[in-house]
Amino acid sequence: MTNFFRANVDAMASYVPGEQPKRGSQVIKLNSNENPYPPSPTALAALQNIDGEWLRRYPEPFGDQFRHAASQVLGVPSDWIIVGNGSDEILNVVMRACTEPGRKVVYPTPTYVLYRTLTEMQAADVVEIPYSEGYQLPVAELIAVDGAVTFIASPNSPSGHVVPSADLEKLASQLSGVLVIDEAYVDFAEVDALALVKDYENVIIIRTLSKGYSLAGLRLGFGIAQPKLLQGLFKVKDSYNIDAIACTVATVAITDQAYKNACVAKIKASRTQLTKEFQQLGFQVWESHTNFLLVQPPQQNAAYLYQKLKEQQILIRYFPHPGLLDKLRITIGTDEQNQILVNAIKALLSKTI
Repeated sequence: MTNFFRANVDAMASYVPGEQPKRGSQVIKLNSNENPYPPSPTALAALQNIDGEWLRRYPEPFGDQFRHAASQVLGVPSDWIIVGNGSDEILNVVMRACTEPGRKVVYPTPTYVLYRTLTEMQAADVVEIPYSEGYQLPVAELIAVDGAVTFIASPNSPSGHVVPSADLEKLASQLSGVLVIDEAYVDFAEVDALALVKDYENVIIIRTLSKGYSLAGLRLGFGIAQPKLLQGLFKVKDSYNIDAIACTVATVAITDQAYKNACVAKIKASRTQLTKEFQQLGFQVWESHTNFLLVQPPQQNAAYLYQKLKEQQILIRYFPHPGLLDKLRITIGTDEQNQILVNAIKALLSKTI
């Protein structure tokens, strides 16, 4: 049989995203960390007013409309921003520009499993350094590897913790390669690492509109870095990677900070309440700075609960990976969805006692 693929691609495992139910199905979807609330009304209005002429032509190649809006919101120059088809594309662009066989890519685990997939695609060397049980960043070990690219997700998935700013700055100051700080969940946290970009030319902050802005289906993310770093990334990005619709809607959405902040506040309040509910059921719950919780069931039956909830049309996330076999990651839904989930878990736990 003919083998069409490079050896590293043939050997690698595919990234497995959270299960996506068919449209119209009556499922409580708490497995992919989507925002349970709709996008900004002003963003939806912009979508309805899309001009057909914008679709006939190629879009602006750098997403300048969005870059200018994000510049105003974040207080950074617009030429410090790169826009992508989801934040995953920005991660991929960094990998294509900075890695190759023989170069090391390092990150702490458990974390976003796409980092491994992207590394294997480039046939670069994967170096995974385990977090401690308390999720303290292994700073010394990461610096010792000094990878061509070092990934740090903060807040991290699936743990939900934030990496201290001092640890990130120590990495930025001592690494010779690129430090990627993935802030996909930063809208739900109290701190961010944006200030590091201004002081260190090897740092890129990655953000997305999928979580805080309720635009996971739009696929728009962006990176923030000094122009010296972005110059190389622009060389390898697709020519017209941001479509006109996504750029227009995202521009309006990021400008509507009041709506985004109101949704985030509701999710944080629900996160606090859901944490209490799980603790009352005997779950261990890790402190979260995201729109999800990492929990450990009292009866060490995470896989069982995941499967039984799925049979009831409630989707949560179970990772069959070392260190996570007894844990579940659960997206914060609406209060109504959260209560249905809690009631279902109570019933399942009562059956296994």
